[in-house]
Amino acid sequence: MNKQFINGQWVNAIDGHTHELINPATEEVLHTISYGNDKDCIIAIEAAQEAFRKWKLTTPYTRATILKKAADYLRENLDEIARDMVLESGKPLAEARGEFTVAANLFEWYAEEGKRAYGKVIPTNRTDKRSSVIWQPLGVVGVITAWNFPAYNPARAWAAALAAGCTVVAKPSESTPLSAYHMAKALEQSGLPAGVLNVLTGESSSIGQAMLDHPLLKKISFTGSTRVGKILMDGASRTHTKLALELGGNAPVLIFEDVDVTAVAKSAALARFRNNGQVCIAPQRFYVHHKIYHQFAEAVTAYVAAIKVGQGFEEGVQVGPLITKKQRDSVLELLEKTRQEQANILTGGNIPADKPNGYFLQPAVVSGLDQDSTLARNEIFGPILPLFSFTDAEDAIKKANDTEYGLAAYLFTNNLNTAIHVSEQLEFGMVGINEWAPHGTESPFGGWKYSGQGHESGSEGLFEYMEKKLISIGGL
Repeated sequence: MNKQFINGQWVNAIDGHTHELINPATEEVLHTISYGNDKDCIIAIEAAQEAFRKWKLTTPYTRATILKKAADYLRENLDEIARDMVLESGKPLAEARGEFTVAANLFEWYAEEGKRAYGKVIPTNRTDKRSSVIWQPLGVVGVITAWNFPAYNPARAWAAALAAGCTVVAKPSESTPLSAYHMAKALEQSGLPAGVLNVLTGESSSIGQAMLDHPLLKKISFTGSTRVGKILMDGASRTHTKLALELGGNAPVLIFEDVDVTAVAKSAALARFRNNGQVCIAPQRFYVHHKIYHQFAEAVTAYVAAIKVGQGFEEGVQVGPLITKKQRDSVLELLEKTRQEQANILTGGNIPADKPNGYFLQPAVVSGLDQDSTLARNEIFGPILPLFSFTDAEDAIKKANDTEYGLAAYLFTNNLNTAIHVSEQLEFGMVGINEWAPHGTESPFGGWKYSGQGHESGSEGLFEYMEKKLISIGGL
């Protein structure tokens, strides 16, 4: 599981380069993995193009059989593969098991959805003319995914692309390649033809550039930072490569005065620190009605202070380490700027004294913040829960929308009118009302503004990997 998967073979990088995979909970080396570059990517693209010639001619039923077998493989080997995810990402075992379960569900769901890529017949204005629309696969697609969800992020793109009849060149993060390799093995064991899926790790810039430059690669699906998304957009403007971008987020949470404060505070503590806050749709800016602000702050601080931090295999652990030292340092830098702004750190924000190794950080709650504060303007991507206040619905909407991001937003209220009015005014691609999971295998996942373009999941995710074709017959 330390080699690249190209054209149906597990191979070393062409230049022989390797990369040490680090356990973020112990800072120990887990594996030495192959570390490729543009040369490996070009070979993978060419293999994918050759495989596409036959794969696009298979029926969606044939493709479904393979995807379903892969889903079964992931479920049958859940304990082993979830363990590797814990080791490479640091997340608790329960979260790793849950993520691979969702990945399996995505393979199964798109196995069925691929059978429903319906076209249509268009009534024409002439008796001697017939027009219809069909959908056909794009071709070779590149899939670049981040480390925060090393199975879910690739699975939703791979499953949709393969179900649509495309072939894939995938680059998972070098920080978390094992999860992607397990899914590649699942598809290999399920009878996926050689070259239909290719998985390589290596130099992000050279591999990304090779994907942009190669005329055979028709689209790049990217999950990552807004900064890199802009680079891809600049490059795609020169090469006319299609893009699907799932980028950063700065999700507001609006908590109105009519809620059960204790219940919402408890669920907020769990939702905010899922995967240590390293979630693009993580609830981040908590706007609390001024009448319940202090009550909520006290309640959520108590719950956050009780969160157990530790290695993912430990009993009762809710939060593991951050993915790298660099990531932890960036969160510590945000906290230092917050201190300089005279905000109040109500709990946490420190490196646990009993954990000298690993990239651990005690979850923090911060109050006394305004719209110009560091924690209001920046995507945190770490274990900090910032508290703000608002006076009424219009004030809440204005503050929530005051960001360049537009991925997810949340609101909690027992008033139906408030729920409908506020949700329709929020400038975000996904809005959760009285829930923390406004997404699902069957639902479109995508953002507005600087948070990206295109959609994953749902039927929309399937058509992201297909081209619409009009067929018109005259002279009948």
